[in-house]
Amino acid sequence: MKKAWWIILAVVVILVISLYGWVKGTYNNLVTMDGEVQGAWAQVENQYQRRADLVPNLVQVVEWYADQEFTTLTAVTEARAKATSTTVDISNAEDMAAFQEAQGELSSALSRLLVSVEAYPDLKSDALFENLQVQLEGTENRITTERGRYNETAKNYNILIRTFPTNILAGIFGFDGAQLFEAEDGAEVAPDVDFDFSDRDTSLTDTVSDSTNTQIDDAIDVADALVVTGG
Repeated sequence: MKKAWWIILAVVVILVISLYGWVKGTYNNLVTMDGEVQGAWAQVENQYQRRADLVPNLVQVVEWYADQEFTTLTAVTEARAKATSTTVDISNAEDMAAFQEAQGELSSALSRLLVSVEAYPDLKSDALFENLQVQLEGTENRITTERGRYNETAKNYNILIRTFPTNILAGIFGFDGAQLFEAEDGAEVAPDVDFDFSDRDTSLTDTVSDSTNTQIDDAIDVADALVVTGG
């Protein structure tokens, strides 16, 4: 009889040790994956912040040459303020949607600003402006890269916390899913950008040559690409 109890006790001990090992391993894996998601998100935020940091200098340089573009410059400044004031809980769908919308508005405003610059040859050839434009383009590319990495990391994490029996521990310990960046409706179609230059000095507009108009058309294609990658 005593032997049977010892066998039962040994089985219970083994089960407890096995359960403890599984809980510990699974929990630590969840913590690791959550940390990777948070790290990937931090890189996304860093790149968006880098872009936001470039905006004041870009606006200032444009003002030196093209203060007639007051409406466009104001739109960029306001869009930057909104984008940098939006806080995000990446487990909250509404927060993520608001963040993506704010960043998309800044991308659109910057695109319109870059297109309007085509009417100002002196500004386009300014070394500081050229440097800022190169930095901005590079940052847009890095934003796209980091968003892709974040989405991939978050997707793997979301799969993990929904997989049985890991989902049981995830629920107990409060591991919430991470929201993904979603392509905006109509992102597969290049958006139409409507430019209103009615406030611009007409004497300056009259001096724009046919060749400059052609350059503006080319710039619209570049700006549309920036809207899609930034959105």
